[in-house]
Amino acid sequence: MTSKEKSVFFCKSCGNESPKWFGKCPACGEWNTCVEEKRQKAEDRRQKTEGGMVPVPIREITNAEEQRILLPYGELNRVLGGGLVLGSLVLVGGEPGIGKSTLLLQTALRLTGKKVLYISGEESQTQIKMRADRIGIHNEQCLILTETDTREILRHFKEVQPDLVVIDSIQTLSSPFVDSSAGTITQIRETAAEMNKIAKTYQVPVFLIGHITKDGSIAGPKILEHIVDTVLQFEGDRHYGFRILRTIKNRFGSSSELGIFEMNADGLREVNNPSEFLLSQRDEAVSGIAVAATLEGQRPMLIETQALVSTAAYGTPQRSTTGFDTRRMNMLLAVLEKRAGFRLNMKDVFLNIAGGIRSDDPAIDLAVVAAVLSSNADIPIDSRYAFAAEVGLSGEIRAVTRIDTRIAEADKLGFEKFFLSKYNAKGLDTHRFHLEVVPIASVVDLATELFG
Repeated sequence: MTSKEKSVFFCKSCGNESPKWFGKCPACGEWNTCVEEKRQKAEDRRQKTEGGMVPVPIREITNAEEQRILLPYGELNRVLGGGLVLGSLVLVGGEPGIGKSTLLLQTALRLTGKKVLYISGEESQTQIKMRADRIGIHNEQCLILTETDTREILRHFKEVQPDLVVIDSIQTLSSPFVDSSAGTITQIRETAAEMNKIAKTYQVPVFLIGHITKDGSIAGPKILEHIVDTVLQFEGDRHYGFRILRTIKNRFGSSSELGIFEMNADGLREVNNPSEFLLSQRDEAVSGIAVAATLEGQRPMLIETQALVSTAAYGTPQRSTTGFDTRRMNMLLAVLEKRAGFRLNMKDVFLNIAGGIRSDDPAIDLAVVAAVLSSNADIPIDSRYAFAAEVGLSGEIRAVTRIDTRIAEADKLGFEKFFLSKYNAKGLDTHRFHLEVVPIASVVDLATELFG
């Protein structure tokens, strides 16, 4: 049978496929996301094997414990859910130069007792060797291959028989079954599917490094994130030393975990105690700063909320946030004005979560309110006070989950007072903590406790 080609159209945003061109995607509703690709139809494109899997009653399926590889970095094991599952496909995304390749190369070089195949389609073997020399790690069981053709990758894979594969990056791979250049949507989808087949067939975990677009999403079709088992986002400002590894999707663990690394001259170093890392050391008391006890997955952390309230220089006051939802801050400001009588409608309010952390934990509300009130009155809050509670629309202070874990983290770092909802204080054994627990019922009570 001779090969035939046909044109297919699909959405860059969601991957929806259509036999004809469209202006608005019928699946996700996005405009101008239609792209055309040539698809080859031939018998040799997809060889289907006979005698595949057969349907099995669910009661006959035996439970098998997930086998995991413990990586040399505890922070990486944390975001993966306790280690790297055999046969899993993990996608690591992030901005150019943020440290994705450095992180995975360090992991490959530090992994002992396992054979690692590091495949690069962007850098030469000499460039990778230079990075390894800068990191100062060498491992004879880490093999470097520069290749982009998936057929050659499969051939080398069968020859080497590695325990772990790292591919840098998925956008550079090309499949001979697709008649398009590397980096196109069809190629990314096809090569990711082939890497997923290798991982599942040979039970070897595969790391894929992925580029991101200007809006911060991973480049390529949305179906790429559906194919892989885990999606990790490597974040941070290249002008600062810290990096945050955040779980976006995880089929084998929590999708809300977070790991913190610090970039040094000799590579990345994991930060085991992020609370001390995120809290600034100040010689003088400054108004507008409050410490919040938050949770990222199973990990408690203390983060610093910074607020600046000033008289509006123009007619319309400004509202700006970094690391916090702007709409939620506007809601908290409305609660302070309506329920507590603080006039903030003609003042500029700026809010920042220090350390580059982005959090949507409702327990930060109380610290945000405390920081705003402190800046508005220009009265500093004691740096040994911590806060954890949600603020409701009627001005009440609501309870949050796992309050004992939050208090224990503040107690470990030497805090003296912990402000929480009075509903959380019920039944709480405060005698096992060395700090004072202060129950609060409303935002008025908070202002009274802090400023009299």
